[in-house]
Parts: sequence; C-alpha cells; structure tokens
Amino acid sequence: MMNQQIETEVLNQHGIRPTAVRILVYRAVCHRSEAFSLADVEEWLPEMDRSSIFRALRLFTEHDILHQIDDGSGIEKYCVCRCESSHHLNHVHFACTRCGRTYCLEDHTIPLVTLPEGFETHEVEYIVKGHCPKCR
Repeated sequence: MMNQQIETEVLNQHGIRPTAVRILVYRAVCHRSEAFSLADVEEWLPEMDRSSIFRALRLFTEHDILHQIDDGSGIEKYCVCRCESSHHLNHVHFACTRCGRTYCLEDHTIPLVTLPEGFETHEVEYIVKGHCPKCR
C-alpha cells in the first residue's frame, strides 16, 4: 500500500489538489489491473458517499490518472492510466462476456490505423470480447 506522501505527490504531478477524499479514492483504485465502475469503488469505500467518489473519478479522468472504457456493457468503467500519452492510444482492453470483467492488456498494443488526409485521431478504443481465464 502506498503512503500518503507518495499519493499526494502523484496527485500533485497530475495537477490535482490532494484532498482526503481524493487520496482515499486514489488509494482504492491505483493498483487495479481490471477495469472498475463507480459501483465497485462504492463497495470498496462504503463510508464514502457516491457523489464524492464520482467527482474524484471524473477529475482523475480529466487529469489522465484514469481513462474511461466503453466495453459495450452500458456501465461506465475506468482503468488506471499507464499510457505514455494522454490520448490513451496504446493498449487493448478485453471484456469477458460471461463475468462482465474488463481487463487492460497493457502488453498488447493497438495496431496503427492510418487515417485519410484531413482526419485527426484524438482517442482510440480497442475492445476484444470473449471469455477470461476464470470463465473458460
């Protein structure tokens, strides 16, 4: 588990004022390898209200600590951002169609897509769907 000084430094580096709520939410999510939802964080932090958690997740997304994933489930999910740029262009996500978990496959890169002249990429999402090892 991280200590508060390191957590504070990380938030400061991303331009976020480290409040007690933000530190607790960051602590709850920072080492997750699976994607998670607002409901997941509520479960991990039952003493905290939903709106405070939601505001922290939104802020972390805006400052590239997290990125949002549209895995087709209709539930907004987040993943800890380990991308080299703020455009989240470099890795694939895997969504299990049995258990509903979504994983960041950080060692698998998205193939480069060359766009026609005049088009500009801002974000790329690449979702592979199937069964995870736990559900096979």
